[in-house]
Amino acid sequence: MSMKIYVGNLAFQTNEEGLRSLFAQHGEVQSASVITDRDTGRSRGFGFVEMEDSAATAAIEALNETDFEGRTLRISEARQRENRGGGSRW
Repeated sequence: MSMKIYVGNLAFQTNEEGLRSLFAQHGEVQSASVITDRDTGRSRGFGFVEMEDSAATAAIEALNETDFEGRTLRISEARQRENRGGGSRW
């Protein structure tokens, strides 16, 4: 099984390669993404990494509250995205 990890408080210059290499120290990274603003293309300061469960747990424990590119990371298991409605207003 794989786990999706939330990575918050990223420096705005952090890219997907940097995020992937940080987590790769703790196991195989299946995917890494930095979330960007759809209008400006600028990082929104958070991202997601997907790893196998045991590696993900180890990475969360090792990296949460550590400094990366000048920012203290906030790392946890990602929560399921809430359904925000959308669509019809009726």
